[in-house]
Parts: sequence; C-alpha cells; structure tokens
Amino acid sequence: MGCASSIHISDRVVYHSGKESEDSHSPQQTNTTQHQGNPASGLPLKPPSCKTTLTEVQFGPMKLFKDPLQVLLVFAKEDSQSNGFCWACEKANFRCSMARTPESALECFLEKHHDLVIIDHRHSRHFDAEALCRPDREEASVMPLINAGFNRRYVENANMMACYNELLQLEHGEVRAQFKLRAGNAIFTALEQSQEAIEITSEDQVIQYVNPAYESIMGYQQGELIGKEIIEVPKSEKNKPDLLETINSCIRKGKEWQGIYYAKKKNGDSIQQNVKITPVIGQGGKIRHYVSINRPLNDNNKTDKSSERVQAESQTDIQSSKHKDRRKGSLDVRSTTSRGSDGSSQRRHSSMARIHSMTIEAPITKVINIINAAQESSPMPVAEALDRVLEILRTTELYSPQLGTKDEDPHTNDLVGGLMTDGLRRLSGNEYIFSTKQPHHLPSHLTTPLSLSDIPPRIAQTMENEDSWDFDIFNLEAATLKRPLTYLGLKIFSRFGVCEFLNCPEATLRSWLQVIEANYHSSNSYHNSTHAADVLHATAYFLCKERVKQSLDPIDEVAALIAATVHDVDHPGRTNSFLCNAGSELAILYNDTAVLESHHAALAFQITTRDDKCNIFKNIERNEYRTLRQAIIDMVLATEMTKHFEHVNKFVNSINKPLAALEENGGNNDEESVKSVLTSPENRILVKRMLIKCADISNPCRPQELCIEWAGRISEEYFAQTDEEKRQGLPVVMPVFDRNTCSIPKSQISFIDYFITDMFDAWDAFADLPNLMQHLDNNFKYWKGLDERKLHSLRPPPE
Repeated sequence: MGCASSIHISDRVVYHSGKESEDSHSPQQTNTTQHQGNPASGLPLKPPSCKTTLTEVQFGPMKLFKDPLQVLLVFAKEDSQSNGFCWACEKANFRCSMARTPESALECFLEKHHDLVIIDHRHSRHFDAEALCRPDREEASVMPLINAGFNRRYVENANMMACYNELLQLEHGEVRAQFKLRAGNAIFTALEQSQEAIEITSEDQVIQYVNPAYESIMGYQQGELIGKEIIEVPKSEKNKPDLLETINSCIRKGKEWQGIYYAKKKNGDSIQQNVKITPVIGQGGKIRHYVSINRPLNDNNKTDKSSERVQAESQTDIQSSKHKDRRKGSLDVRSTTSRGSDGSSQRRHSSMARIHSMTIEAPITKVINIINAAQESSPMPVAEALDRVLEILRTTELYSPQLGTKDEDPHTNDLVGGLMTDGLRRLSGNEYIFSTKQPHHLPSHLTTPLSLSDIPPRIAQTMENEDSWDFDIFNLEAATLKRPLTYLGLKIFSRFGVCEFLNCPEATLRSWLQVIEANYHSSNSYHNSTHAADVLHATAYFLCKERVKQSLDPIDEVAALIAATVHDVDHPGRTNSFLCNAGSELAILYNDTAVLESHHAALAFQITTRDDKCNIFKNIERNEYRTLRQAIIDMVLATEMTKHFEHVNKFVNSINKPLAALEENGGNNDEESVKSVLTSPENRILVKRMLIKCADISNPCRPQELCIEWAGRISEEYFAQTDEEKRQGLPVVMPVFDRNTCSIPKSQISFIDYFITDMFDAWDAFADLPNLMQHLDNNFKYWKGLDERKLHSLRPPPE
C-alpha cells in the first residue's frame, strides 16, 4: 500500500492507531473474530441502515458532491476499539470495510481506494503497520511514521463517541481538504487551457501564478515572474499617469476594476488589453489574492468597440419593455393637448413634468464613479444590486429597449426588425443588384430651368400656405405631375436665403433641385420625391420655431434644408435589412452598416460636385464647405433607425432636462444659462439630428387625411418588399406586412407607440408644437377605433 497511500497521488488519508506507552508495539495474543462480514477478505461491514446520499461540499463558487466516505479498518483482531470505529462509521453514514491481514488489507484497498485507512499498530506481531504503508524501497528517516504515510496518531480509546468524534474531525479536516485540492486541480487545468492571459497575485501583489496564455502574449516564462512584486515588472508609458493609482484604489477596497490598460511585453512593445482585476476575499473578509484576466485588443476595430463599451454613455429607460404598456407608461398625449385659454403655460409646465419623469443621465464614467462611491456605505443587498447595475452599464446595447415575445406583438417586432437591423442573414446567390439604373443624370425633359417667378399660377396657388403645418403636399404632387420637390424647394430655399448664403445663382439652385428630384424613384409608393418634399416642408416649419432659431446658426439652417432634400435620394423602396439579406452591391459597398443612409449622403455630394451647373457649393470658402458637408452627412445618417433611441435619449438628457430645470428654478431670468444649453456645439448637433428625425417620420402628426394617405403608401411599399422576398427566396424581414393578412391600423398603432410618442413628447417640450400633438392624438384614436372594430383597412367601409 506504499504508493497508494500517498496523499498527493491518491488523495487518501492514512491513519495510525496506537497506544501512547513504551510497550505499544509489543505483541499481544488475542483471538480474532469476524464482525459483520468477512474481515479476512475485506468485505464491507454493513450496517443495513447506512445511507448512500451524496455529501455536498462548498468550495468557493463551486458546489462539490461526493459519495459517502469509505473507511478501511485494518485490525488483526476484534476488540472494543475496532467495535468503537465500526459503530462510529455506522453513525456517521460512512461505508466501512474490515481487514485482518496485510494481504487482505492491500487487496481491499486496491479494489476500493478508501478515503480513510485506520491501521491498528498495537498488535505488531500480526503485521507491521509501517511496513504495510511504506513504499517498496526502505528510506532512512528520522520520521519513520510520517515517511511511511501516517499523518495522525490516535491514542487508544474504545469509547464509541470518542471514535465517532475522531472520524468527524478527520472527514471535515484532512479528507475534505484533499477533496477540495482535487477540485483545485481541475480549476488550474482550466486556467492552463484558457486563451485569455491570467495572472494571480497575493494580497501584497506578489505574482504567484501566470498561465501559458500569459507567457505567450507577454513573452515571459513563469520562472521569470513568479515571486516578483508587480511593481518590479516594467510598465508601459502609454497609460495615463494616475491610472495605476486609480486601479489600486479600487481593488484595495475589494471592488472589481475593468478597463483598457497598456501592458509592456518582455521585448519592450506595448500591448493594449481589456483588463478585469477581481479581488478574492478569504477568511475573515480579508483580501487574499487578486486575479487579473487580460484580453489583447489586436486591431483598431476591436479597440474602438472595447473603448466604447467602457466609455459609452448610459441608457435612460424611456421606453417600456412591452408594447401593450407603452401608452400607459408614456406621457398621455391626450392629457397634454386638452388645453384651456392658458394652454401655453400649461404645456410648459406639462413639458417639465414629462422631462422630470425621465431619469437624468450622466456620462458613463461619472455614473460608475458615483455608484462605486455609493457601494462603500451600502448594505450588502444594495451593493450587490449596484454591481448588477454596473454590469448593465458596461453592455453595448444601452439604448435599445427589450421587446416581449414575438407572439405578444408581431407588428412591433416586425417593425423593429425591419427598421432597426441590418439584415437577418447573408445568403449566397439570390443577389439583388440595382444595376438597371444608369449613371445618374439630368433627364432631358427637365433640362430647362424654371424660375421662381415663372411658376405656373396653379402651382403657386397650391403653395400659398406652405408655411402652415397643415399644408397638403399631395395637392402639390398632383399639380406638379409628381415633381413637388423642385417647386417647393425653390420657394422654401428662397424664403431662407439659401442662394445668398451659398453665393450661388438661382439657376444653379434650380438645376440642383431638378437633378436631385430626378434621382428619386417615382415608382416607389412612399420613398419618392413627394416624401422628400414633405420632409423638407416639416424641416422648414421646425426651423421657424423660436427655440430652434435660438439654437441654430444660419449654416445649420442651410445644412438642415439641404439634408432634408437629399436624405432619401435614389432610395430603392426596400429596407436596409432587405439589401443586406439580398447581398446587394450597396450592402457590400457599405459593409452592411447604415447602407441606404450612407448611399444617400454620398450620392448627393457626387451629383452636386461633378457638374458646375448644379454645384451649389462651388462659391463657398473651403472651411465653410467642410463644416456644411459634415453637418449634412451627420443629419442624413441620423435618419437611420438603428440609432433612434440613442438620439432621442441624448436629446432628452442633454437639452430637455437642463432647460426644464432652469425654467423651474429661475424662470427665464437666467438667459445666459439657457443660451449656453441651446448653443453649445454638442447640443446644436443633437438639435439638428432630432429635427430631421422628427421631420422624416412626422406622418402620424399630420392632419388625419394626410396621415391616412402616408400610412397607405408605406404599407404598400412594405407589401411589395414582402412579395419580392417570397419570390426570391429571401428571409421575410417583416412577415406581418403580407398584403393578404396585414392589419394597417395595428401596424400604425405599433409604430406610434414604439417610435413616435416619446420622440415627439421630447421635441414638443423643446419646440412647443401643440398642433402636432393634437393631430397625433386624433390619429392614434382613429387607428385604435379601426382596430377595435377588427378592421384591417385604411378606412372604415362606407355606411
């Protein structure tokens, strides 16, 4: 039993029983008798009442389960001592075997590999206990018993309770320690196989372990690091000077630190890593170790994403998680649009109430610092809850509300899937390529520029009220033979002095409007030049609002009008998801990211700058052109729906709430503070993004007949996409938009609830738009009424 008794190999505890007297090894003649089984052959002792339930052992975060302890009693003869251990095994629910001879003991042990072996050393005449446990080769030693494999000595005591207590101490001491060590070996095996670099240091930050991945990444060998203090390892100069102090301050308080850190490799190169350092709390609540997990950031793309994850802004939970609760949780538009004679003041008060009902957001680093500080003085349940908060804040999807199940609201799910994703999957074959359209040019039938003064009277009369929100764009569409953008653009650009700002002749502007309109697809039921003209009209209307005028400069106004004009140029009448799934040329060109919006912006500048006859930017100074170009691109890209909630939340938290707080605390006296909020460069960008977003999807806020017409047009475009997806065998992005089964009222209700309500609440609180909110309320009631009657159509059947 020499090899098998080694703790390190078999994890067994070998136990020595002997009398503390000079004659403890003297031979004693006693008769041997069999006890509950065949002791000579090492058969197990029963008792029948022995249970076989698993024992649970907690080891750090692991739960370990083991079979009942197996005990081998090696006693040359039965006596009160052996009976005491037999009884103790039965009481402790241990499985017990008895052996009377060295041969049977060895045979039994090799078969069962007992956890605990108790050898009677009082009767050495029958067998030598040391020889039984010692390896085959004798080793001279001053500690023969320890070298033989014994690690505990028991003074003879036949009292059954003493035997029982001794067994319990052994189980909870040596045996469980060995059991945990076995689990520890499994954990270290996992560490050795991990592809992430792992470093373990002591409480004094002395390196105690690094895994092979760490050696491979950093270029060190284990022996070069283990035993060294962290401060002895060379540091990269690329880290901020106070970063190490910040990290140490955090982890010494027992808190986890995660962030970007530059480490210095053995060859002197710096490597950027995403690092997580976790303090390990030991007995008495004291930090015993620090575990550092390091993941290299190998390229710029990964670096940017990781940095965004650490430094991104936190989410304000404006959106509820389920469609059916949204009208309840959002501001009720009906309540805010029921106004008396002093409706304006009531609306301002209502706006502030709405803004204060939303959680004020701060930059993520500030939030994390505040939470960390709060944790220090918080009770454990609160501290654990705050840990969960920090986990959420470190995710990347901070602005996208979680939807319910697909069965719960398929209309909302399909709208979100169609508008806020870049495709479901990429398929080979079935490629959808827009190759039928020749290089973009000015059609021959539009080559003669028309002057603002030459506009036919019928068209001019149609545009008389173009500064009103209730302006009917469809009348203009009919009057201009589906060319409303050129005519409306001429009038609106003239009203805002765009030609004067750009220092371009009116003929150049006319040519530009014509060529832009020519590159809208008149065959699209929704995304055509009438939609562009509608968005231009809404943009001009918003630019006239007092708050907007206070915020924006003339260059911002010009950028907004141009962005509205070009924001959907050359739109194919299909969503980004469709293009990505179909493997279109545009999706490949723009890497499946903001495909259409990138195309609209790029094509607009290509069209504009390639021909001096329509280059409206030709005469402006270079720096002014770059500023204008950047603003136009930013606004067009803001119309992409994947960033919808991010734009809305940033606007609310950076503009709405500070303004509401100023109005509430100091009235309008603090003009400088208000001006500072309105005109900061960052906030002007947010205002322009919000402005074009609201203009782009303002259909539910239009007068009811216009709203119904737009709903029919967008539905038809989605129906056509579903038809084509089925024909080409592509994934159906929005299954509810099947022309045979779709409920248009349900789709409009979902769109209003999910995208419109909160956004226009915020925009109304800023720009003061009571008429739009009244239309929104009326239209929502209209669609609700149709849905309650189980109607799927745009209008109720005639009476």
